[in-house]
Amino acid sequence: MKNEDWTELFDGTRALPRDVRDRLLKSAHLVTAKEGKSIFSPDHIPDKLLFLINGVIRVSQTSENGREIVLYRVEAGQSCVLTTACILAEEAYNAEGVAETDIKAISLPRSEFDRLVAEMPAFRKFVFSAYSRRLIDLLRVVDDVAFGHIDVRLAERLIALCGGGNDIAVTHQKLAVELGTAREVISRQLVEFQKRGWLELSRGKITLNDKASLRKLSNN
Repeated sequence: MKNEDWTELFDGTRALPRDVRDRLLKSAHLVTAKEGKSIFSPDHIPDKLLFLINGVIRVSQTSENGREIVLYRVEAGQSCVLTTACILAEEAYNAEGVAETDIKAISLPRSEFDRLVAEMPAFRKFVFSAYSRRLIDLLRVVDDVAFGHIDVRLAERLIALCGGGNDIAVTHQKLAVELGTAREVISRQLVEFQKRGWLELSRGKITLNDKASLRKLSNN
């Protein structure tokens, strides 16, 4: 990215004075990671903040009994708010971040992050606005897991995953992780949907036959 000004790509850096942006171009550096690589893990204290240029990072938490739940995803144009929180609180991670696709990001040293938060109101606003939005998202996750009906949540997830097609390459275990429940619960509900004629199950794939019914259920 020698000739590319990455500070133009992010709301939190685009509004900074030119001299500050030039300083960031010198202090930050480009990092890449392949799909499946761990970006951060529990008990690790962050020393940098990543600004994601391309790809997706999945942030999840695993309970003592081994059950995993996806908290959120970091996508292009975003930074990880859990990293932000850990840097501000000087605490270690309590979740894991994994590259869900190949990623490309800008790594900003913690010292530079601290300086920006202290000196630049525009950057402070970016950090805390993103933090607030993600907190609301996480509260929705908690609400869904604690009080949501699994059939409604599963229908909603299937519709989201299918995009414009009908085939979804996904395992029951992955859906269970996404929805914060057990694989057996997902399997039972998928079989029920299949009995209704809404979908067809095969190894590693789900084919949606009646998206209208699934969408109607997801809107309940």
